[in-house]
Amino acid sequence: MTSSAIEEAVAVLRAGDPVVMPFDTVYGLAAEASCEESARRLYRLKGRAETQPTALVAASLDRLLELLPELRGPTASLAERVLPGPLTLVVPNPARRVPWITGSNPDAIGIRVPALEGPPAEVLADLGVVIATSANAPGGRDPRRLDDVPAQIRERAGAVLDGGELPGTPSTVIDLTAKQPHVLREGAVPANEAVARLASAVRSSAA
Repeated sequence: MTSSAIEEAVAVLRAGDPVVMPFDTVYGLAAEASCEESARRLYRLKGRAETQPTALVAASLDRLLELLPELRGPTASLAERVLPGPLTLVVPNPARRVPWITGSNPDAIGIRVPALEGPPAEVLADLGVVIATSANAPGGRDPRRLDDVPAQIRERAGAVLDGGELPGTPSTVIDLTAKQPHVLREGAVPANEAVARLASAVRSSAA
């Protein structure tokens, strides 16, 4: 992947258009996080209902906390113990930030800090935080290869980055808004392992 492809992807994202790019799990459809219209373009391209939430994906937890300062404290300490990695954490959103991606529950928001390297990491580092969802049609198979991404998404995206073959299993989604963590979707991290890691982090934080 050339530096010009990276620069193009960054420019497209900053202009408000969606980009197909590899993450640490599957190919994703990403858009600029702070602009509602960018999110709407992503939703339209994927064919995703606006009542469905989409996660914030950040280059680092620090960059995420710049956007969601309310997470500083116990929630950030917990997230720091399990991220980066193939986990999406659903956390409280008391300030109801980025409401255009929270779907039907503005009091909660999904966050991700993927373990990336190379060009995808460079793109994400430049933006700091994007919104992202898998680059498939709703209910479609998770795209392990670029060819698995539906042609209409590839053709209508502002830019496409080819990262070769990926693991192909989406992130495990864990809800942290209740007293006890619980798994909403099992994915790259087995459910029992994910809960055990978080329970251990909770105990360590309380010690």
